[in-house]
Amino acid sequence: MLTETTSAATDKIRCDACPVMCYIKPGAAGACDRYANHDGKLVRVDPHVILERTVEHGGKLVPFSRTEDWDGKIVHEPSTFVTAIGAGTTYPDYKPAPFIVSSEIDGVDMVTVVTEGIFSYCGVKVKIDTDRYLGPETATVRAQGEAVGHVTTSEYGSQMLSLGGVHHLTGGSKKEGRVTCDTLMDLANCKAVELTIDGGASVVVQAGQPPIVNGVKEERMRVGCGSATIGMFAKQWHGKVDEVVVVDDHITGVLSEHQAGKLLDIPDTGIKMKGRRSTPGRYFQVADPGTGWGGTNISDPLSILGPFDKKEAKPGLSMLMVSTTGEHSSYYVLDEALNPVETEMPADLKFSVERIQENCEPALCTVLFMAGAGGSLRAGVTDNPVRLTRSVKDALTRVTSGGAPVYVWPGGGITYMVDVTQMPAGAFGYVPTPALVAPIEFTMKLSDYAALGGHMNYVKPLSDVQNGDDVRQVPWQNPIPGPRT
Repeated sequence: MLTETTSAATDKIRCDACPVMCYIKPGAAGACDRYANHDGKLVRVDPHVILERTVEHGGKLVPFSRTEDWDGKIVHEPSTFVTAIGAGTTYPDYKPAPFIVSSEIDGVDMVTVVTEGIFSYCGVKVKIDTDRYLGPETATVRAQGEAVGHVTTSEYGSQMLSLGGVHHLTGGSKKEGRVTCDTLMDLANCKAVELTIDGGASVVVQAGQPPIVNGVKEERMRVGCGSATIGMFAKQWHGKVDEVVVVDDHITGVLSEHQAGKLLDIPDTGIKMKGRRSTPGRYFQVADPGTGWGGTNISDPLSILGPFDKKEAKPGLSMLMVSTTGEHSSYYVLDEALNPVETEMPADLKFSVERIQENCEPALCTVLFMAGAGGSLRAGVTDNPVRLTRSVKDALTRVTSGGAPVYVWPGGGITYMVDVTQMPAGAFGYVPTPALVAPIEFTMKLSDYAALGGHMNYVKPLSDVQNGDDVRQVPWQNPIPGPRT
């Protein structure tokens, strides 16, 4: 429950959960839909979420010893964890966190400090498994026509986007801030969002689901670059085809020139590649980026070849051209003029293409929420916030978000990232400043909490929270470790 003030004339309550400070009339909710006026009292609309470890329905556990009191657990972990989802915030920040919960784990007194942080400094990092060209690096990413982020450096088989941040939330127009906030919240809550990239593609992104690029759902990410594919499958092609070209936007591979081909004594074929030669059998920039073969803009793979060398090439020479996902493939035989003629692919080569496809992992979208826990949020944990930061860096305090493990960046402050698919549904909210509201928990020994200047007068036992009003207990959805001693 937050501090409330009532106007005698209107019976409205002023909410102080965020800087907007809404006046809420009876029976209505504030602008964020998180707090409401219920019979003259300010209440949190969403229930407070507590995670429970449960055995999956129908599952059976076999004891590994005849100890009579064995509870069926492989390792001892806390069975109940109080998340910050639905807990409320510390705003205006001089107040202690909404819940500071004590419990005993393996005979050690522990405390978990629980609060929903209001994050103006936050965003999401999006990994999109595709070789399709989404757009040039640094290109603006838009949602509903508004700039919400940019394309960043691509990684192995994936395109990367950086969305949100304080610049888009607060530094642009009011609409830009609102759309950015909506986009971040939907992505963090595992909802589908359509994004457009300046000079590039339209892509539908949803955490844990395949991306949809220009209306086409991706099925698989590439097995590797063209050179890596040559290395992996050279033995399977040896003796079945004279030449293999693996088309890739970044590094196109050529079997006869590649070191793998040399070690297998594959003779030169007289093939001539367009693009810039790197090391033997590896070519850069054979075509422009696009949504065709291997992430290039080509639909005809022969367009990346020059004339075969008459001194080395012979009529009847066979050649397989294939993309890094196996989605595209063609088989050719040189005619008397040394021109490649497309021919029906032999069964054993079809099998090798299928093997490439088999080794491609499913294409998915990954969304990592990233935020910085500022000094004001930390003040809800301790009256000396820098001690909390030091405690996290010294691994005395564990940070989680909705019970999910986070990665805390080195360096100053508490800047963390969390995989949103490991969090309970509906973990993120917003306030119309605009900013996102995200759960964050700090777990440590009770003695360490006292030493860092924690709000000891506000510590309450776990049983009080478990038995409180409007509490929702949900199972851990992923086999992730909870906070431990």
